[in-house]
Amino acid sequence: MNDSPEIPPKLVEMVWDPVTRIVGSLGIHTKIDFARRRVAECYCTSSIFRGYSVFMKGKDPRDAHQITSRICGICGDNHATCAVYAQNMAFGVKPPHVAEWIINLAEAAEYMFDHNLYQDNLVGVDFSEVLVKETNPGVWEKAQRTEAPHAAIHGFRTVANIMRALNPFEGAFYLEALQMSRLTREMFSLMEGRHPHPSTLYPGGVGTNPGTQLFNEYLVRLLRYIDFLKRCVPMHDDLFDFFYEALPGYEEVGRRRVMLGCWGSFQNPDACDFRYETMSEWGREMYVTPGIVLDGKLITTDLVDINLGIRVLLGSSFYDEWEGSEMFVTHDPLGNAIDPGHPWNQTTLPRPQKRNFSKNYSWVMSPRWFDKSTGDHLALDTGGGPLARFWVTALAGKIDLGGYVRSTGQSVKINLPKTANHDAVELEWKIPRWSNTLERDRARTYFQAYAAAAALYFIDQALGEVHAGRLKTWNEFKVPKEAIGCGFHEAVRGALSHHMVIRDGRIANYHPYPPTPWNASPRDRFGVPGPYEDAVMNTPIFEENGEDKFQGIDIMRTVRSFDPCLPCGVHMYTGSAKTITVRHSPMFGAQVR
Repeated sequence: MNDSPEIPPKLVEMVWDPVTRIVGSLGIHTKIDFARRRVAECYCTSSIFRGYSVFMKGKDPRDAHQITSRICGICGDNHATCAVYAQNMAFGVKPPHVAEWIINLAEAAEYMFDHNLYQDNLVGVDFSEVLVKETNPGVWEKAQRTEAPHAAIHGFRTVANIMRALNPFEGAFYLEALQMSRLTREMFSLMEGRHPHPSTLYPGGVGTNPGTQLFNEYLVRLLRYIDFLKRCVPMHDDLFDFFYEALPGYEEVGRRRVMLGCWGSFQNPDACDFRYETMSEWGREMYVTPGIVLDGKLITTDLVDINLGIRVLLGSSFYDEWEGSEMFVTHDPLGNAIDPGHPWNQTTLPRPQKRNFSKNYSWVMSPRWFDKSTGDHLALDTGGGPLARFWVTALAGKIDLGGYVRSTGQSVKINLPKTANHDAVELEWKIPRWSNTLERDRARTYFQAYAAAAALYFIDQALGEVHAGRLKTWNEFKVPKEAIGCGFHEAVRGALSHHMVIRDGRIANYHPYPPTPWNASPRDRFGVPGPYEDAVMNTPIFEENGEDKFQGIDIMRTVRSFDPCLPCGVHMYTGSAKTITVRHSPMFGAQVR
């Protein structure tokens, strides 16, 4: 890596399209300066149109959670849960306490499942022996000579042993993680029947039959998973710390300005009544604190402020502007004016066209958050989900889950009890110096422990309801003729909101905004790049291969650190690293999650 201005640039266009883990529709188009060993330019594209905001219109509002769970085959339960929150608000219904504990337990199991599977069976491959040998043989040599600081806990004597354990399909830890993911999927199904489309989750509550056996069956699996986590967390710490040591300057890979958004997770049934008028209060009582962090400072934890600030800017997307279209919501229930660019007022007008990087090039829209104090439209990212959740929760300092989880103002402490093979431990996630590739990945490991410890607290509360004889799991409601609702939640990958407008008893407008539109957005109308683009641009290149055998491992680690979604094949169309092979024009079809 050399930034000397005397060295003339050597720009080479390279494309990864499709990239894995986004249903095959994510493309990363770059210009790489091989003289300065740095990415000079990046465009992020998506070639698939889904259209949920179009065909939700006219549907029965009671079906919203069933339909939107089909948005994704991975985190469909996150969508169903968020839709239920929006339905509860619109229908004016509050579920019984035990129902909320069941939903929280299901979502905790989902975080554990997805973060485990993604971290160790998908992202982990980028740090495995196979990939490191191929892209950084010097790092591999150093790894063989480097003792793992926590070897006595996780059992891998050297960092090279950790890398071998992550080898796809044969590594010991890779295979163990697959077994753990099965346990957590069973835990989810105990609470909500099936995944990814829950069968016992409804507005007003759940259809799950609560009892001591149900929660004990969840607990037995949870304790096995916690036993695994006590090795998993220190192992990943050793791995990521090694990369900082072995490659000085690696903190700049995937680094961007700290602009993190978290919409909160795990409702507190003692506080939450799902009324918009009280959303500021009950939002702050969620067991993952909602908020926005800008340049390391917490600028709000108010869900009403968060809601009012959401804007959808088109810019480089394959859609027509809806300026002049119908305003569905002019003011919220508190009397605050709602912007025409807010999801409640969005009209989706797809305009399929040929990809053009000087104009429009993606089906993903560009959600931004309007900071009224500065007038800026912020391209927030989710940090892959866990980084934003931890950063906001740590700074807010509001969480204390019965000794299991506590936020301190600068960190989050997680206490895991004694298990079959390990004593009780306290883990501490500390606010990092950077929002970069390695810290997004590190937070994903730690958040598995957060979700597991939170689940222990939720089990305690659920059993308290059972022992008190409060077994009702659903409250009746009527669908109003006219209403609005919004749900705020954290999908595995980060901030998730659903916005619904009801007229004449039917859905008049519905817009889900999952993490991927926030993270994978193209340049907006002001020319501001989306987070993937921003994180990849100016990323230094540490890969040892020249342009003829270049794999782009630092770029791929950066994109995957955001957890882009479903695993698909990755292909690199560069020819002799001089030209781009154009695979296809954008397919007609709406934005992906």
